[in-house]
Amino acid sequence: MRIVEALKRGEVAWDTQVVGFGVRRQGGRPTYIFKYRTNDRRQRTYTIGRHGSPWTPDEARAEAIRLLRIVIDGGDPSGERQIEHQVISIADLCDEYLADAAAGRILTRRGVAKSASTIATDHCRIDAHIRPLIGHLPVASISRADIERMISDIIAGRTHRRTKLDKPRALSNVRGGRGAASRTMGLMGAIMTYAVRRGLREDNPCRLVIKPADARRERRLDDAEYRSLGAALDVAEAGGEWPPALAAIRFLALTGWRRGEVLGLRYVEIDVARSTARLAATKTGASMRALCTTVCQMIEAMAPGEFVFKSAGGDAPIANFRRVWERVVYRAAGLPRDVTPHVLRHTYASVAADLGLADATIGALLGHAGHSVTRRYIHVADSTLIAAADTVAARIVAVMRGDAT
Repeated sequence: MRIVEALKRGEVAWDTQVVGFGVRRQGGRPTYIFKYRTNDRRQRTYTIGRHGSPWTPDEARAEAIRLLRIVIDGGDPSGERQIEHQVISIADLCDEYLADAAAGRILTRRGVAKSASTIATDHCRIDAHIRPLIGHLPVASISRADIERMISDIIAGRTHRRTKLDKPRALSNVRGGRGAASRTMGLMGAIMTYAVRRGLREDNPCRLVIKPADARRERRLDDAEYRSLGAALDVAEAGGEWPPALAAIRFLALTGWRRGEVLGLRYVEIDVARSTARLAATKTGASMRALCTTVCQMIEAMAPGEFVFKSAGGDAPIANFRRVWERVVYRAAGLPRDVTPHVLRHTYASVAADLGLADATIGALLGHAGHSVTRRYIHVADSTLIAAADTVAARIVAVMRGDAT
């Protein structure tokens, strides 16, 4: 390792154990290589990969040994790679990326495997934007200009389409726009980094592409909108709307949790006696959350089972939550279409800030990245955090009832 990192520009160091295996520095990080001769005596150099994740000296040496066996058997690793590079397309690469992600071999910046919900989102972005626009292009020849053209097409809405899904009355509505372009660009950068690590190309064409600014607004509810939502929930409860779905909407408003965390919540993750929830898998990993008194009472009043917020069809997560949200939030409450479950999360954080809570406290209540890590060995919410959760929830309940001053 020290020899590799001490290499200067233009220097090459050869391994004493594996013939033809070496490392050179031409600029930037050192690169592991393997030199050999084909059956017709032509000398070839095979680039294994750059020093660093995933190529350590030991892993690169093991790869060189594998290549040496191919050469001994009469094969030509470089020739085979060239054929592979000419054949594999961006669509093929995306399939392999998703398969490795599902197997837990694609890690996030926090060094953990991607969650199932993130993989599903990646799948949707690939199918909606990447495959239609550049899926046919070879991985080896895709350029920065191709990436920039893809981003421009997404912003212009050229991938817009509405598709019927297998479920009754279910539609997939791909819109495009700057936000979709920005998030697709982030995913494409990760996919091309994966291609570099696989040795399918030397560089990442996304590296110098300017990521478009996400035009998403940081929306929050005002007091009048909160009152409309509270009144609509009261009417819906009296009118026979599915109670667990309505409870899930109230839970979102009173906790600021992410929608997936609420809809997938299990009773085994809840400790009502200690006003604590311990979520095994969230966007930021395992997370411990304080629960306010109102939410604890809501949970105790619901029918027991595996899931807290059950589907009408049995003990499973609610399948038609979007339709309930549509009826209650948009039709009954009359709130605009830009009010989403994430808006309730942002509003919760804003209310907490209005009440003077510290950023660290707000982050712990919401399960932000960093706060879950620092609290990984704490299994019960402390009294200060529970009090903070009660304070924020009490304020939101008062506003929704029209009692706030």
